[in-house]
Amino acid sequence: MEETRNLRAERQGVVVSNSMDKTVVVKVSYNVKDPRTKKVVKKSKKFKAHDEKNECGIGDTVVIMETRPLSKDKYHRVVKIVEKAK
Repeated sequence: MEETRNLRAERQGVVVSNSMDKTVVVKVSYNVKDPRTKKVVKKSKKFKAHDEKNECGIGDTVVIMETRPLSKDKYHRVVKIVEKAK
């Protein structure tokens, strides 16, 4: 009898800050339909993510995954770097 873990949300975003030790700030953008005007609006949210090896740079596109809380406001970790900044 195999037990499966709950799927954790993965998000793709761009690193906007890497000045902290082992932490990066990732900006995730998404489209939402405005309820009143019915227009599509681009919104974004910033997440702090754990970067164990300090290998992410500003402008890198990364995939982050939910994890247990690692600090007061850090509950994601960097899974992989999709594209390095030029």
